[in-house]
Amino acid sequence: MKQSRLMSLVESLVNVLVGYGVAVATQMAVFPLFGLALSITENLLIGLIFTAVSIVRSCALRRAFEALRMRQSATASSTISQ
Repeated sequence: MKQSRLMSLVESLVNVLVGYGVAVATQMAVFPLFGLALSITENLLIGLIFTAVSIVRSCALRRAFEALRMRQSATASSTISQ
């Protein structure tokens, strides 16, 4: 069964929100172990920056793999028609 576009959007949004929460919680637990004392606001902003970078990375990788898939599909198609 194929996932609808709406459910894909919902899944992506939930994934980003959960990832953001995990990132901020991890920072708040780990940073003090390295002597970094940050405010809640600073932790939230750092988490936001990492989340934005993660979204861009994920999108770029998805597009790269889709381009690779399309290239392989075109190669396979041209091989079959010969």
